[in-house]
Amino acid sequence: MRGPIAIILIEDGAVVPETLRHHVRLGFRHVLALSAQPMEIPGDLTAHVTNVAWHSRQPGACQDGVNAIIRAVPAGTWLYVCFNAEFLFFPFSETRSVGELLAFHAEERRDAMLCYAMDLYAPDLTIAPDGVSLSDAMFDCTGYFALGRKGDDGIPLERELDFHGGLRWRFEEHVPAARRRINRIALFRAARGLRMDADHRFSVQEYNTHSCPWHHNLTAAIASFRAAKALATNPGSRDAISSFRWANSHRFEWRSQQLMDLGLMEPGQWF
Repeated sequence: MRGPIAIILIEDGAVVPETLRHHVRLGFRHVLALSAQPMEIPGDLTAHVTNVAWHSRQPGACQDGVNAIIRAVPAGTWLYVCFNAEFLFFPFSETRSVGELLAFHAEERRDAMLCYAMDLYAPDLTIAPDGVSLSDAMFDCTGYFALGRKGDDGIPLERELDFHGGLRWRFEEHVPAARRRINRIALFRAARGLRMDADHRFSVQEYNTHSCPWHHNLTAAIASFRAAKALATNPGSRDAISSFRWANSHRFEWRSQQLMDLGLMEPGQWF
């Protein structure tokens, strides 16, 4: 199967058709929807989406599924991984395809792309108790920062950072420390022996870097309701949070230029 291929783990029923349709529209050659129960694919998407039976709600489901697909596809195939209620955006994504994006990235000798999981949330949890609202989605327009990443020996790693912000930062007391960073390598090329670890880092160190040594590279963003869903529904946090809205909440416009204007993704040398 030729790439780029999108791998979408279906954890619940939140906006599943909308998630699939968004990624088909971006130009992925095929979308693999991994779900614990059989799914009904909307009729207009059946040529582009395959439902794969997978233990998508179990611990390690993402890591195991991605690694199985890495082994199954030809080396060099571009893959993308996300969850339902997450929506990929990249510079100029309204007028350019994901294939064009990755062709340019490959020309810059990059085999992976840094993505920021930008938390979306419903402004009123009495109307949307699961934290999901496509029509009124909001996000934090400030409060993002990066910290240097250190190796096991305590020495800072070259061109590797951990980014923080959004709901995971504001409600960090409800989020395990290992899940607080918002950056992940969601777009990458399959390679022999490549593995994704449980924390979404890869066994090839260069895949985990944010740019090449000589200039800034493209980055992308994943507009994600996943943190909002967890905080709004988990017993340990739902009673402590009455609203996600705060002074720096901003209406999400569902367009890439808004994210570039706020510095939440980088066009690099791609104009």
